[in-house]
Amino acid sequence: MNNIEFGKLEEIKDLRKYWKDEASDFTPWLAKEENISLLSEAIGIEEISDIEIESPVGSFKVDIYASETETDRKIIIENQLEATNHEHLGKLITYASGKSANIIIWIVKEAREEHRAAIEWLNNHTDDEIGFFLCEIKIYKIGNSNLAVKFEVIQRPNEWAKEVKNKDLTQTQQLRYEYWTAYNDYFSKNKKYVDEFNKRKPSKFAWTDLSIGYSYCNMRIWRTKDTIQVQLYIPDNKELFDKLYNKKDDIEKEIEIKFHWQNHDDKKSSHITIERNAEFDDREKWEEQFDWIMETAIKMKKTFTKYI
Repeated sequence: MNNIEFGKLEEIKDLRKYWKDEASDFTPWLAKEENISLLSEAIGIEEISDIEIESPVGSFKVDIYASETETDRKIIIENQLEATNHEHLGKLITYASGKSANIIIWIVKEAREEHRAAIEWLNNHTDDEIGFFLCEIKIYKIGNSNLAVKFEVIQRPNEWAKEVKNKDLTQTQQLRYEYWTAYNDYFSKNKKYVDEFNKRKPSKFAWTDLSIGYSYCNMRIWRTKDTIQVQLYIPDNKELFDKLYNKKDDIEKEIEIKFHWQNHDDKKSSHITIERNAEFDDREKWEEQFDWIMETAIKMKKTFTKYI
């Protein structure tokens, strides 16, 4: 086993070597079933079907117009084999409006920071039935191997699921929704917290995410049965986890917190977590929990971003 030789993963930067033109080369390639399925898997939606290429929107045309098979949510995809720009952002919004789209996907070579922020802002200021995704497309190879394509999601809605009306929620989901609603209301009154994190929409789920300015990790707040957890959540970057773990003693000394470091060898994700007991039935104790979440999240953001 010690004689195993591993190849070096190499990123191919010149996308136009393989797709010279977005309309005539990349869009038809993406529309093929085996390729569009890579995209749907990356962003976490059901199968994409009813695909139309260059679908009319008034006097314009959107690259791809489609539907999510199970829900019939309408999807538009705008492709850009270069860095993001204002022109394509404008097209994206125009096409989304013209097609009454629920799922809006912008695929690019490179996501500029100002456009990442714009997509995050759109997600935070539109209703729960609409979600904007910003994805970078990457090509990789190992030695002389076949090329591999990967869609890296740079921005997504905080909780991508079609929010249902309260009458459709289970009792557990309703309680979670009420908790996160109260959390957001309290959050918005704390200027120090607002300055550090963008406000997120309440949801029926057990967690909520907070952006710390990186596409490959974020803060995640978990409400379990009887604990609150604040964690640095790393979806798919074991190298980053190892890098941070090598600085474990320095990080914990600086922040004065002992974390639970979870690498999860059998999963893509890894977590660095601190938790405390929490009584959710007693609503009078919620604000105390919110204060702990806020203070812990700010400490973790300020410390971990020094080492990322």
